[in-house]
Amino acid sequence: MTSADTSVRLPPLFRRFLVIRAVSLAGSAMTPVALALAVLDTSGRPGDLGIVLAAQVIPHIGLLLVGGVVADRVSRRAVLLGANLVQGVTQGAVAGVLISGHYGLLVIAGLELVNGAAGAFAGPALRGIVPELVAEAALQRANSLLAGTRNATKILGPTLAGVLVATVGGGWAIAVDAASFLVAAALLAGLRLDRGSRISRGPGLWPELRAGWRTFRGIRWVWVTTVAFCLINLLYTGIWQILGPALTRQRSGDAAWGLVLGVRAVGLLVMSALMYRFAFRYLLRAGQLLGVFGGFGLLALGFGAGLPTVLGCAFVAGMGFTALDIAWEVSVQQHVPRAMLSRVSAYGDLLSYIAIPAGQLAVGPLSGRFGAYPVALAGGIAFALASLVPLLVPDVRNLPA
Repeated sequence: MTSADTSVRLPPLFRRFLVIRAVSLAGSAMTPVALALAVLDTSGRPGDLGIVLAAQVIPHIGLLLVGGVVADRVSRRAVLLGANLVQGVTQGAVAGVLISGHYGLLVIAGLELVNGAAGAFAGPALRGIVPELVAEAALQRANSLLAGTRNATKILGPTLAGVLVATVGGGWAIAVDAASFLVAAALLAGLRLDRGSRISRGPGLWPELRAGWRTFRGIRWVWVTTVAFCLINLLYTGIWQILGPALTRQRSGDAAWGLVLGVRAVGLLVMSALMYRFAFRYLLRAGQLLGVFGGFGLLALGFGAGLPTVLGCAFVAGMGFTALDIAWEVSVQQHVPRAMLSRVSAYGDLLSYIAIPAGQLAVGPLSGRFGAYPVALAGGIAFALASLVPLLVPDVRNLPA
């Protein structure tokens, strides 16, 4: 590990893009809290919220691969601009429905369906556009700043959403999210990239999907680490989101879980700052090693630790997650062919995300049979193993930054 090379400066174009992302993320971080509270307050039916959230997630996952192809074929700036416009309009419509008092489940679910579909195009385009904005030597610092911005909004966004919901209502909080997307789109419209950054059109959707899959499958370190991320999502998300609040509340009271999430978010932010400052000769190796700490929160829950220990482990876990995330982002941007970058990223995201609902559904039956504490403990141990096992593959261990 060495100090990052500060002689390679981040260009003004990237700094403008960072502002755009901050605007968009600030609004998006408010939406989960605002949408959940607004739908529950208006309908009074938890089932409605489940339908609305599913309507947003399903097209996002289902269209990820198409989004990857589109982002590799046309201007990634244009894809991001279009996605922000669609998400701004749909969230604005949701806000209008809620504020006007004309709530309808089908209307809200339909709007969120379109919103989730637009998000499927934004993710792959975002991954591909960063190398167009900065030199290769500055990719780690650029991605660290983007991660830090994302993590900061995770701390501030839900708090602001809660305040807005309590004072003026959930519809107005969602209206702020809509405005953030539209402002980001306007700023993107003024972001000019070189003509050479445009990717020429290919033979068609299915041939390009197959080409992306061949590239994904042919780069060993990519698919090995993706399998690891799939296992991590399978093991972690359900246990942390479902057992975490229950076990923490049981031992430390109602307010403890919010404190745990806040401390974890600080850990995310701290590691973003550290990875901006320090460079690694073998970044992917370092990310997998540091990623072991991501399971510490589950270990603390599984051992039935007191609140101070859980808080410390949550902080360290946040650091581990950020290290994994940044190491993957930079490695893909540095080593995957530019023309395939969005498609390979989309395959990685898809195979990682589909494990999340499976893990969430499995937590209840497993904890009912084996007990919540043993399940959390086993999840933490398995998390650490899933982060370490890819290092047995030389392509992962020896990938240079």
